[in-house]
Amino acid sequence: MRKMKIVLIAMTLFVGATSFMNAQSKIAHINAQELIEAMPEYKAAQSQLEKVQKTYDTEIKAMAKELETKMKQYDTEAASKTDEENQKRFQEVQGMQDNIQAYRQQALQDLDKKRTDIFKPILEKAQNTIQKVAKAQGYQYVLDSTLGSGVILADGKDLMADVKKELGM
Repeated sequence: MRKMKIVLIAMTLFVGATSFMNAQSKIAHINAQELIEAMPEYKAAQSQLEKVQKTYDTEIKAMAKELETKMKQYDTEAASKTDEENQKRFQEVQGMQDNIQAYRQQALQDLDKKRTDIFKPILEKAQNTIQKVAKAQGYQYVLDSTLGSGVILADGKDLMADVKKELGM
């Protein structure tokens, strides 16, 4: 019986201390994705990335068209050529297909790197501004309320307006 009282007292103290500590914390939230997409730098970066992607797409389409033309030419001339010449042509076509595939892979890698390089400063600017505003207003925690981020209820202080004001938006 005595041990039971000690356990109950310990649990009461633990719950009381925990709720006291929770009462001390100030928590706010912000939809970081919405903030970033609203930044003018984001729109400019997105446009820049789309231009690079269109350039790669154009080059790949040109390479594919050249391959298609060569394949048609070789198909029509195949009957009049020797097996050795047709084999060389087949290898040439195979080489062109390999080149297109390699170029496509390199383009995807380049686009991923470019995306990272372009968006990193924007993400850092948003994060730094969120931290600055939160610290100025005395918040210890800021939750990202972007859809799918794990926040089920965002009913506290929304820092969006304050952060946009700090960014001059």
